[in-house]
Amino acid sequence: MASSGHYMIDLRVRIKAFAPEIGFADGIGRDKEGDEVNEKERSMPKSPRLTPLMASLPSTVPFVGAEAIERTRGRPFKARIGANESVFGPSPKAIAAMQAAAATESWLYGDPENHDLKAALAKHAGVRPENIVVGEGIDGLLGLTVRLMADPGTPIVTSEGGYPTFDYHVAGHGARFVRVPYVDDRENLPGLVDALISADAPLGYFANPDNPMASWWWGDEVARELSRVPEGSLFILDEAYGEFAPEGTLPTTIDADDPRIIRFRTFSKAYGMAGLRVAYGIAAPEVAKAFDKIRNHFGVNRIAQAGALAALDDGEWLARVIAAVNRSKARIAAIAAENGLVALPSATNFVAVDCGGDGAFAKRVLDGLIARDLFVRKPWLAPIDRCIRLSAGTDADLDLLAAAMPGALAEARAAE
Repeated sequence: MASSGHYMIDLRVRIKAFAPEIGFADGIGRDKEGDEVNEKERSMPKSPRLTPLMASLPSTVPFVGAEAIERTRGRPFKARIGANESVFGPSPKAIAAMQAAAATESWLYGDPENHDLKAALAKHAGVRPENIVVGEGIDGLLGLTVRLMADPGTPIVTSEGGYPTFDYHVAGHGARFVRVPYVDDRENLPGLVDALISADAPLGYFANPDNPMASWWWGDEVARELSRVPEGSLFILDEAYGEFAPEGTLPTTIDADDPRIIRFRTFSKAYGMAGLRVAYGIAAPEVAKAFDKIRNHFGVNRIAQAGALAALDDGEWLARVIAAVNRSKARIAAIAAENGLVALPSATNFVAVDCGGDGAFAKRVLDGLIARDLFVRKPWLAPIDRCIRLSAGTDADLDLLAAAMPGALAEARAAE
C-alpha cells in the first residue's frame, strides 16, 4: 500500500490512505444524490479527445506535496523535513533584490533571453553564455530535454528507483524505459552507460549526488564513464545537490562544448529558492540552442531572475548555508544512532536513514513520524525503500524529530 512517503502514485490513492472517509469512487461520487449525478453526466457533452497516449496515462503527480497531505489530515505539519528544501532560506541580498523587483517590475515580462542571468551563470561556471540554458527548475528542463529527444517507443536510460520526475516526463512522451538497478545504494553509472550503448538510446539520466540515497561518485570516475557515451546520444548529469558535495565530486574535465553531456544545476537547494523555479543547464552551444525550439520563453519570471542574480553574487551566504546543512546532517545521524538506526553517508542536504528492516517496516516508521506531525519521505523501490529520507532542518525541527523517533519506532516494531 502506498503512503505519503512514496514518491509517485495517483493522488487519489494517497488521499484515501490518509482520509478514507472522503470516499472517492471510480468515476463519480456515490452519495444520496448519486442518481442525479449520473443523469447529469449522461446529458453532458463528451470530453475532449485526448491523444491515445494521454488517454492511456494515469493522472499522477511525481510528488504529493506537504500541503495536500495537510489538507487531508486537517492540520499542518510542525516540521517540514521531507522535500529537501532549504529551511535556511535565500541570501538576504536575493530577498532584497526580489522585493525590489516585485515592487517596481512585476508588471514587466521577464527577459525572454535571460541575458543577464546567462552571462552571470557563464562567468560562475567558467563557460560562455552560449553554453547556458535557463529554465523553470531542473524539473522543467528535464521535461524539455525529454521532449527534444523522445518519441513514443524511444529507449531512455535511467536508474530503477531514481528521480521520479524524470520518469514522469519519459512516460508522458510514451518513451520506453531502460532501467538499471542501484548497486550498493548508488546509481550504477557504468551500468547506465552500458545500457545506453546496448539499447542505442538517445538519452540517459544520472544524478550526482543522488536523490533519494544521497550517495555520490567522484568526479574523475564520472568523467571517465561519460567519455564512453556514443556520439548522437545525450547524457543528463543532474548536479542539483552539487554545492553540498565533498570536494572532487563534480567533474572538472568535462568539456562544456561536448554535445554528449548536459549538466543541470539549480537555485532550489543550496540557494534556498525552490519556490521561485529557476535552474540552468551547461551544454554545447548547439544543444543549448535547441531548447529555444520549445522552451517557455517567459517561464523564468523577472523576480526569479533578479533573485538568482543576487544569490549568485553572495558566496558568503552560500557558505553559511552549507555549514548549517552539515551541522544538521550530523545531528540527524546522531538521532538515528541513538535509536539504533544507521545514517548513510550524504553528499546532499538530506540523509537517508536505514531503518534496519524491509520497506514495509520503513513505511511504518515513516507513518509514525507523519502521525507526529513531521513531513518526511522515503524511497519507493526495494531494496532502497528500507530507508527514510530526512532533510536538513533547523534546531527546532530536529528537536521534534528526536522526540518523535522513539515512539514511531516502537509502534513500527510492535506491528511486526
